[in-house]
Amino acid sequence: MRSIKVFAPATVANLSCGYDVLGLAVNAPGDEVIMHLNDSSQVTLDVLEGDEGRLPREPEKNTVSAVVIDYLRHLGIAQGVSIELYKNMPFGSGLGSSSASAVAGLVAINELMGQPLTREQLLPFAMEGERLACGNAHADNVAPALLGGLVLVRSYNPLDVVRLPVPHGLACALVYPHVEIPTREARQILKTHVPLRDAVTQWGNVAGLVAGFCTNDLSLISRSMQDVVIEPMRAMLIPCFAELRQLALEQQALGFGISGSGPSVFALCSNKAVAHNVTVALEAKLTEAGIGSTVFVSEINLQGPVVKYVQPVSTKE
Repeated sequence: MRSIKVFAPATVANLSCGYDVLGLAVNAPGDEVIMHLNDSSQVTLDVLEGDEGRLPREPEKNTVSAVVIDYLRHLGIAQGVSIELYKNMPFGSGLGSSSASAVAGLVAINELMGQPLTREQLLPFAMEGERLACGNAHADNVAPALLGGLVLVRSYNPLDVVRLPVPHGLACALVYPHVEIPTREARQILKTHVPLRDAVTQWGNVAGLVAGFCTNDLSLISRSMQDVVIEPMRAMLIPCFAELRQLALEQQALGFGISGSGPSVFALCSNKAVAHNVTVALEAKLTEAGIGSTVFVSEINLQGPVVKYVQPVSTKE
């Protein structure tokens, strides 16, 4: 039967001021799914590597297989599917780990079924995978992972997502301190009421950031990457956050912030050389503080998931 291998990228959600409405895909790291069709009518998760035994093996409880089950049910297709999931990014890192798994699974099954749905039509299924993983069907990770590039979630009801242009050459420095902040916990500490003055400041920054990307204005992007609503509360969960920010900006990063709900932090940079210098400085600071870390330097992923191969149906003489 047919087989396929799909890579789906990590993502940086929020981009400082765009809580739950902005997300950016990067080329590395990411998850890979190998999927095989078979003659049964069951979806099974037969291989799961890289999660250190922390993710559920039951198909209905793991995002990669749960979204495939929902997809097939929606289309009214009884198809046997065997899934292999290879987690190539830190679990619970704030880099969109669950999103990458769900997106890779959805793109794989959609390709094998002949692409009956567009990638935009796959988005609600991926969002339900996020609900399963963290209790909230937000789109700021799954949308960029699925569509590539920078994505604005203009509205959740009705769902309206917009891909934005990305200036050429931008890169991200990603640093994952070896501490864990569960997404549910990171959301629970957020205040539910925002002073009007802070809201106005945040609206201005989000608008400025979008305008900066649309007009290729790196200075405007840099000035707009300020978060006065979410970051002040979440920063206390991340070791050495203020020092890391100062170091990143000293190394000429355009902006610095928390990736998703953390603990990973990111620095948006004008090129990969700057991003490399930032990771060196931040890793050294965390090492000095006795905290291990994993770092990545990546360009922006503009294409979304990558189909590595499709194995056709074998024929017998």
